[in-house]
Amino acid sequence: MSLLVKAAAQGEAIVTVTPESAHWKHVGFAARRVKAGDTTTITLPADREGCLVVLTGTVDISVAGRDWTHLGGRASVFDDRSPHAVYAPPSSTYRVTARDDAELALASAPATGRFEARLIEPASMKRSVRGTGANTRYVCDILPETEPAEALLVVEVLTPAGHSSSYPPHKHDTDNLPEESVLEETYYHRIDPPQGFAFQRVYTDERDIDESMAVGNHDVVMVPRGYHPVVMPHGYRGYYLNVMAGPRREWHFRNDPAHEWMIAR
Repeated sequence: MSLLVKAAAQGEAIVTVTPESAHWKHVGFAARRVKAGDTTTITLPADREGCLVVLTGTVDISVAGRDWTHLGGRASVFDDRSPHAVYAPPSSTYRVTARDDAELALASAPATGRFEARLIEPASMKRSVRGTGANTRYVCDILPETEPAEALLVVEVLTPAGHSSSYPPHKHDTDNLPEESVLEETYYHRIDPPQGFAFQRVYTDERDIDESMAVGNHDVVMVPRGYHPVVMPHGYRGYYLNVMAGPRREWHFRNDPAHEWMIAR
């Protein structure tokens, strides 16, 4: 089974990853388009929490008896601003009405219902810069481990053209806290201009997984385990939305020792 999930070019559903389709236990991901004036509903399973991210467009969202209007507002995921997101507990139904053409992403993971639905404001999201030189990328923590959720971790990253990202290669597939944690992960890629592509490799120390992919706009790369670097070619900048979840809600990673020299200097 390939780790690359290709996007649908047309229709409301762009791409969907479930624990069943990915052959893992924790992460679920879906992206969909909603046309201006249309309403869509998304119901969470009885054992999964959700984080709905308004990637582009402006929408009104109702869920679990709460109502919010005029959320979002980005014309592009490459805009220099953070998104709105809405967290919801299991069994909740999101009702989303688009004020203009919108793109939504839903992250989900196992949960028991400990936390109530809430709006995650852009101003609450930490923004930071990682790396140096051609390894520089720009990070927005949408739902980090410091904010309430049972399993989900959600972050978006913008990588300039000609830069590497998620680099040096790192992994989080071994229960060895505090050095490393076990987290499944999805990468939802956007490319600017959209006819471009990114390169992503997923590989393990043993090389029982070793897949290199040319990733198009709206495609998803699944990372069940192993290292997973991303590289943007000249002329094309990249965006990805990461969803992570595992047995424990902690992000600790291990760099590939073969490539750690570049940050040890």
